[in-house]
Amino acid sequence: MKLGRKLLVLGAVAATGLSAAIIPMTMSNAATACAAAWSSSAVYVGGNSASQSGHNYTAKWWTQNESPATHSGQWDVWADNGACGGTTPPTTPPTTGPTTNPPTTGTKMASSPYVYPGWGNPPAPSTVTAATGVKAFTVAFVLASNGCNPAWDGESGLTGGVHASYIAQIKAAGADIVPSVGGYSGNKLGPNCTTTAALAGAYQKIIDAFGLKSIDIDIENTDEFENTAVQDRVLGALKIIKQNNPSVKTILTFGTATTGPTYYGTRLVQQAKALGANIDIFTQMPFDFGGGNDMYGNTVNSSEALKNLLKTTFGYTDAQAYSHMGISGMNGLSDQQELTSTDTWTRIRDYAKSKGFARFTFWAVNRDRGCAGGGVVSNCSGIAQADWAFTKISAGF
Repeated sequence: MKLGRKLLVLGAVAATGLSAAIIPMTMSNAATACAAAWSSSAVYVGGNSASQSGHNYTAKWWTQNESPATHSGQWDVWADNGACGGTTPPTTPPTTGPTTNPPTTGTKMASSPYVYPGWGNPPAPSTVTAATGVKAFTVAFVLASNGCNPAWDGESGLTGGVHASYIAQIKAAGADIVPSVGGYSGNKLGPNCTTTAALAGAYQKIIDAFGLKSIDIDIENTDEFENTAVQDRVLGALKIIKQNNPSVKTILTFGTATTGPTYYGTRLVQQAKALGANIDIFTQMPFDFGGGNDMYGNTVNSSEALKNLLKTTFGYTDAQAYSHMGISGMNGLSDQQELTSTDTWTRIRDYAKSKGFARFTFWAVNRDRGCAGGGVVSNCSGIAQADWAFTKISAGF
């Protein structure tokens, strides 16, 4: 969130990869017949089947180069369907696309609006959940402390301070958390962890501290997003994270133009493919892009451009591309005075929902209160609105 990151500063301190084959669902007619043999180079999506070492397996979500025999635990990507036999699996996988679109909900997350416990008069989580039905919050921001150590705001560790107290309140309210790493300002892990392995180790500490289901890497500004070496380090670290934590969703959140990904956004996607990073969700931030006040039209335009980039880069269908995408907006007035009303946000939500997007969020719950004429501030949206209106709309995603 560009604006949020700027407010944080003020108030709180390339080549496209070759497409891999998409394996169609090949359920057997006989209970004991083997599906097509698993291939390490093929891409599988939720519902696809494969066989290995005399067992049939079904993919739960997108996967590539994760052996079913070693990734079929309770929380892993493959479901073991038991022993099979009676047919001779083909030696090479089919290379044609599925005859029907794959499921688009394999990576879908409950909407998790951003909240910043250290800024902007953070509301009580129990108040927000009771009023809106929201089931998760994206908690900002994990930064770097003393080099490559992850810490909330870069100063309070992961288990102490105001963030720890606020996270406890979120969980007591029955909601989940998605820590957000990075943001617009501050000392970030990407530049401060000088090797890919060290950065992966820092991300792992965050995952282990909270038993995470997903992690959001909010890659922004010239020190991370527009630094190609750091981009590659982030992607390499997330590749390691996915290999070691296959059930954890990895999210990249980054800025965009009204016409879609910028040069650095395009590079980020293409390098994710080239490096085999296996990113689950690419989330664009369609605001602060000098796009005027047609925030619905500009959001759709930028999202469709990202969809097309994912299709050409990964060989996805439309449905597969949408299922790897997210929108992270800004409620009310943005830094550049772009106006997103509650009606516009509802239209954006309905668009994202109808297309099968994986993620839908906004910056920030702290600002989800009315203050018509209030300008761009940390604790209200700058427009007339009911308290928590944007959160309630988002919860319907």
